[in-house]
This record gives sequence, structure tokens and C-alpha cells, in this order.
Amino acid sequence: MSLKKWVYGMLPLACIIIIFLFSATPYQEQDIKPMLASHIDLSPLEPFLSPIHFTYHGQEVSVQAVGVYSVVEFFIRKAAHFGVYFCLAILAFAALYKGFGLKYRLSLRIALVISILYACFDEFHQSLTPGRTPYVGDVVIDTIGACVGLLVVIIGRNLYHIYWKRS
Repeated sequence: MSLKKWVYGMLPLACIIIIFLFSATPYQEQDIKPMLASHIDLSPLEPFLSPIHFTYHGQEVSVQAVGVYSVVEFFIRKAAHFGVYFCLAILAFAALYKGFGLKYRLSLRIALVISILYACFDEFHQSLTPGRTPYVGDVVIDTIGACVGLLVVIIGRNLYHIYWKRS
């Protein structure tokens, strides 16, 4: 295997390992509310976050029900879901397209499938971790992150062809 394939192949694998390690960590060890409370006064956000009320995985998410620190932590955790699968999809695409030389559209499709399948596996893996629960809503967030990541790839490639390659 060439160095190029090896390097490109290791990037999505590193992302997968990071996801796996976070999923293997019990929630109590990942709870950032105490750190937030000891370092940041979030009370100025309460007026802006108070109108937010919704149910996620059978629990109400609102300042009134769980407090401002829990609401902020919820959005940080969901942004992490989105962000890590955004990165995984891009890295998988790069490995397939640049590293292994697959066709552009095929690389996009396979990168999306890899991201979705790993999101499903990740939720199963969480079911085996104490204090963690699997939820299909997280797979949806992960899938949206992967789709947006690949959309950035598509837009970037199109912009490159429109503005730079023609000159």
C-alpha cells in the first residue's frame, strides 16, 4: 500500500477511533455541567434560552425543566455529534477519492454510507456503555452532519471549477 493511501486511510480511521472512545466513556465522566458552572456564568443566556422547549429522547429540554447549564450542555453535545460526523464524511470521502482514486460520485456515496453505518454502530455501542443510551435522533443528527460535510465538498469543488480552474 502506498504512503498516500495509508495516510488518507488513517484519517477517517482516526476519527472513528475518537468517536468510539467517546462512546465508550460513561456519561458521568463526560458531564461538562460542573465545569461550565464553575467557570462560566450562563445566567445572562437564560432570557434567550427560556423560550426553547422541546422533547428529546423522552425528556423535556428547557431552562425551566433542566436549567440553563443542562440546555447549553445539550446543544454542545449535539453540536459535537454533528461536527464529528461532518469531519468523518469529509475524511472518508478524501480517503476514497484522493487516497484510493475512486470516482468522485462513488466516493461521495460510499463516504455517506460509511458515516451513516458508523453512526448506527456508534449508537449500538453506546447501549453497551454504562450511563449511555442509544437514540435514533442522534443518528439523524450524525447523518445531517455527514450530509452537510459532503455538501461542503460538493460546493467547494464546484467553486474551484468555476473560479480557479478556468483561469
